[in-house]
Amino acid sequence: MKKIFTSPSSGQLDLDGVVAQVGQFVNEYPQFFYRLIIGSDSHSKKDGQGSFLNLVTAIVIHRQGKGGRYFWLRKRQKKTHSLREKIYAETAASLNIAQEILPKVNKTLNGKRKYELEIHIDVGRSGETRDMIKEVVGMVSGNGFMAKTKPEAYGASKVADKHT
Repeated sequence: MKKIFTSPSSGQLDLDGVVAQVGQFVNEYPQFFYRLIIGSDSHSKKDGQGSFLNLVTAIVIHRQGKGGRYFWLRKRQKKTHSLREKIYAETAASLNIAQEILPKVNKTLNGKRKYELEIHIDVGRSGETRDMIKEVVGMVSGNGFMAKTKPEAYGASKVADKHT
């Protein structure tokens, strides 16, 4: 099944369209430093078919000090039974998108490293998720990516959350 992302500025795009938009945004002002951020958030929902997890993954391209663009993908998943399972599902969704988009972005930018990739995880030092920080940060860094947690994880806690 093809993934369709939504962008407030560009409408609906497949992953290749997102990559093209990211490349265009970066190449518009190549002298700036960019952060490519991927983060996911989810909420349990109910409808006529029962309970499910509404999982949203956001891709953010941030031009340091000069704004950014974002794209989001909604996925309906089987309901999770614990907070730990929910956080793992969110982190895995972000990692899957990162592994899929990274080679395409590098090819679009001709291999020039004009950006840093970050995975934003919806866990923080206060609240119920504090005991999971080491686990999910290890999951992300074990896959070769930089992990950010709350309050720096706005890709998950603000952007993705806005569309769950």
